[in-house]
Order: sequence, then C-alpha cells, then structure tokens
Amino acid sequence: MSDTSYTLGVSKIFPCNYLPEQQECLLIAVDERLHNSESYAWLMTQGFRRSGEQSYRPNCPNCNACQSIRVLTDDFVPSKSQKRSKKRNSHLIVKQSSQLQDSYYPLFENYINTLHQDGSMYPASFAQFESFLSCNLTKQLFIETWAPVDEENGVNEEVLVCVAVTDVLSNGLSAVYTFYHPDYKKSGLGIFSILTQLSFCQQMALPYLYLGYQIDECQKMNYKDRYFPFERFIGGQWLLYQAD
Repeated sequence: MSDTSYTLGVSKIFPCNYLPEQQECLLIAVDERLHNSESYAWLMTQGFRRSGEQSYRPNCPNCNACQSIRVLTDDFVPSKSQKRSKKRNSHLIVKQSSQLQDSYYPLFENYINTLHQDGSMYPASFAQFESFLSCNLTKQLFIETWAPVDEENGVNEEVLVCVAVTDVLSNGLSAVYTFYHPDYKKSGLGIFSILTQLSFCQQMALPYLYLGYQIDECQKMNYKDRYFPFERFIGGQWLLYQAD
C-alpha cells in the first residue's frame, strides 16, 4: 500500500486537550479507499488511531509529544506490579462480545461522569457513546470483566465492572477505550484490561497490541510505556524498547 497515493485531510489548529500550552492539528484519512479493514490495519502501522469511523494522526505544528506504542505480544514479560495486578483481580470473570451492547452504557456514563468531569466527553451521552465506540471499519472485540456472585455480601448475580473496547486487526489488536466502575479504581482494572488484551493477542496469534498515544508529560496518557518489550513510532519508524 505504500506505493499508492491517498488523499488526507488536515484539521484546523485548536488548543491541545492534553498539553494546554500546545496547539493541536490532525491528519485525517478522508480517502474512501482507506475506509476498510485492510487499510485501517495499514494506517495503524503508520501511527494512526481511530475515533468512531475516523482515522487520524497528530500533525501538530510545534509538538511531537504523541507517539504511538505497540507491545510485542509474543515477547511480553509482565513486571512484578503487573503480576500483582493480575493476581489481585484473578477472581474476576472475563467474557467477550463482538457487539457494542446498550447495556454497557450505564457503566460508561458512570465512568465518564465520575472520573472524567474535566474531559472533553463530559457529560456523557448515549449518542456520544455509540458514535465514539462503534466501528464499521473492522471487526471488534468487547472484553467484559464481571465481578462474581457474592451471596455473603448480598450480591446475587454477576456485575459488569469493566469493558475494554478492542479493534481486531490483521496484525494485532488495538486498545480503543476502556471504562470501568469507579468503585473499582483502586483495583487497577486499566492495567488488568491491558494484560487481558495481551492474553487475547497471544491466543489469537497476533503479534501486536496497539495501545494508542503515549504522552510523557501528560499524567492521563503516560502509562503505556510499561509493557515490555514495546515499539514506539518516532519519525516514521517503529523503534524497539526493552526493559532495563
């Protein structure tokens, strides 16, 4: 595909959502030939991400802080803290679905309205939930985490506590967005979900888990470089990073 010329759009320049002192601009895959699963997988290898049906890559005038990260799933070795996270949450039940369920929305709404009141998606709405997380570009995998029945504490049925929205690519999985019940914040369900996605990659014989953009100077976006080994997209190349 690299020998083909495509039409890309460029957004207006606007204030950055992650680094307030910076200006943001996006390169957008507007060419209809890029709106399919094969092209979407290729765009991911070029540092793109998606929001809804739109694939984009930062194209900022004075900043290159957003750098795409993908974990090498075959070689991944969990750290001590990641092993503890997996053990701490080992009682939880993992299920999967290939469809975005309306029943996920209350969890999404609670997550956004409780933990992300300072974000661009606050307040949550069902229309936003649907347009942001659904996708016709490629197959999707919705990894559900459920708390088990606990009759001693009056819990008589399993409770959905986390959903990891995941795109299925020809060369990997892409972690699109994860939302969870605020009561489980201290349980580290974000870490647990990434470990679960890595496990799915290994089961599906997919070499990469794409984690999105690492932004070192932004606390909300600087957690993705802790899953070794990983590759970071810098200057048009994937550079390998190993654990110390």
